[in-house]
Amino acid sequence: MTTLNLTGELERLIYDITLRTPELQHVIPEKLLVCVSTGRTSRGGSLAKIHPLRFAGGERSVKTRRGRRSVLCTMPSITHRGEEMLYVIYFLIPRFLELSFREKMITIFHELYHISPACDGDIRRFPGRNYAHGSSTKSYNLLMGQLVDRYVEALPDRSALDFLEGNLAALRSRHSAIVARRLQAPRISITPA
Repeated sequence: MTTLNLTGELERLIYDITLRTPELQHVIPEKLLVCVSTGRTSRGGSLAKIHPLRFAGGERSVKTRRGRRSVLCTMPSITHRGEEMLYVIYFLIPRFLELSFREKMITIFHELYHISPACDGDIRRFPGRNYAHGSSTKSYNLLMGQLVDRYVEALPDRSALDFLEGNLAALRSRHSAIVARRLQAPRISITPA
């Protein structure tokens, strides 16, 4: 039995997705840090999350008001393998691994689609109040399902996706160990301006 490097497999898959999916070709995989986080085991709630490391327009800092005070908000700087990261994507384990194969793929596409078309550290912003998902999260995920179906149909060999088959118990039965990158969620620094 072999060790499964879960974040390594997810990174490899994300790289391939960005090569083969026109709607995601703006994503620079080397600027994404893929991590896992422990999530509750109950059904429902977040499956994954993306932390952009820049504000709107790729700005590292912004001045804003907090009550009567003006404050400067600054994003943290995260470096990995000599590259400054623009995004951290977390997959919540075990909840993510308990999904069906297709739901896992939709979750991966969902997080990647949040990346700004400029891939500048900001998220994709839709018009209106729900700027993260547009007019409907359901419509957003329907689009992700279409992108997933098109991606999977075009794959010459699906064996590279085997790590997404089965739940956590199934993965543990096939591998001697499962390893993954963990990182505390980045925090915005707030100082008086």
